[in-house]
Amino acid sequence: MSLRDLAYQDAANPWFSWDYIRTNSSTILDALGEHVTLTAEAVALAMVVAVPLGVVAYWFRPLSGPILALSGVLYTIPSLALLAFIAPAVGPTKSTSVLIGLVLYALLLIVRNTLAGLNQVPKEAQEAATGMGYGRFGRLIRVDLPLALPGILTGLRLATVSTVALVTIGALIGKGGLGNLILGGFQNNFFKAEILTGTILCVLLALVLDLILIGAGRVLTPWTRRAR
Repeated sequence: MSLRDLAYQDAANPWFSWDYIRTNSSTILDALGEHVTLTAEAVALAMVVAVPLGVVAYWFRPLSGPILALSGVLYTIPSLALLAFIAPAVGPTKSTSVLIGLVLYALLLIVRNTLAGLNQVPKEAQEAATGMGYGRFGRLIRVDLPLALPGILTGLRLATVSTVALVTIGALIGKGGLGNLILGGFQNNFFKAEILTGTILCVLLALVLDLILIGAGRVLTPWTRRAR
């Protein structure tokens, strides 16, 4: 193949194309919407499961090792292998298959940081709460969890960014949000504009969600700013 042919191919298949974006805007927005929905659902479900697990690990120290170990084992399973295991049982074309995998991967990040946050609660604050008549559950709600919020939010940020990346794996069963664009570009004769559009939007989504959570953390934990 001559240099002229290569140059023609590059010109005919650019990495960025406004024409592609304009022509496929509805498809791109649908993929983005699916990506955001899967990310939000997975992180929310993971929080519902992981924060109580972190509390259990904090209250009952002998269980902290097994809880962290189990969530760690789940996190180390290769994503493709996990999807191949879940999809036939749940449904090879259902978003639930992807959602289950995403929740399992997010558990370790949230459980570990929840436990770390609870371990950093000052003993003086706990003793003061006990002296005021708070029981274990009352102290958890009024003192422990609020003071552990910086650690919990750190886990939430890590889980969110990680989930945004992992959603793309769902493209293998057609439920990967922006990953559908990336995989579709590779399958469509290495269509560069489609690949790059999906990739850039995926990175931007992760950055935007992380910035939102950073802002939420600053609002919810003003004492951390004063401490600095």
